[in-house]
Amino acid sequence: MPLVKTAAIILKSRKWGEADRIVTFYTKELGKIRGVARGARRLKSRFGASLEPFTRCHLNLFEKPGDSLYRISHVDVLESCQSLREELALIACAARMVNVVGAVTPDGDPDPHLFDTLAQGLSSLKDSRDPVLTALLFQIRLLGLTGFRPQTDHCAACGKARLMGEPQFSPLAGGFVCLGCAARQVARCVAMSRGSLSFLQQAIRMAPALVTRLKATGQVRAEVEQAIEGYVTVVAGRRLPPVDFLASVSSV
Repeated sequence: MPLVKTAAIILKSRKWGEADRIVTFYTKELGKIRGVARGARRLKSRFGASLEPFTRCHLNLFEKPGDSLYRISHVDVLESCQSLREELALIACAARMVNVVGAVTPDGDPDPHLFDTLAQGLSSLKDSRDPVLTALLFQIRLLGLTGFRPQTDHCAACGKARLMGEPQFSPLAGGFVCLGCAARQVARCVAMSRGSLSFLQQAIRMAPALVTRLKATGQVRAEVEQAIEGYVTVVAGRRLPPVDFLASVSSV
């Protein structure tokens, strides 16, 4: 079995068998993978607390031909993100980031830029005065990097370059649509102000290191949250619970 070494971020983990864990990672070199940590739930396990959600680490893995599960042999913690697991609000926000990545990325398709953006997003949460907005901004960035960039420059349905009247965001179409296309959408569109359109365009275009400088309150905040929540649900194929990993955290 060949040894594989890679940087990774832990998306989630679950119990397996009597004492093991199956852990889902997003890795820099291999993309999304799953591995089994033998004996990880034993009191004197060599893994200790290194397999907690949101942890950024370096993995030593063994790959067995014909087996989709890697064997985790060693974990070096680079950033534990312990503070993200101590407050419910931070848990929910960090969970949404990793859940989006887990839901929309295929197995074994690496994207170093996506890895770095997720790592930066989780790190930004730790010092954020508005973690919900930070999570929202990085969701928008992560969607763009995975091929699901919300369309804001022309009608996502017919391609019309100019959007007249009140902006309409269609989660099914994947972006803003003209009034004619909005009337033909199967699901109801989200009516948005010009300020919300401008905010979303800035969030998409700004560099990740600068995106947290954006601020949104009131109507703009509510409209963008509603639009992105609806779009994430469509892209993922299901509504993502914001804290769906809490059971695995509490069971460690």
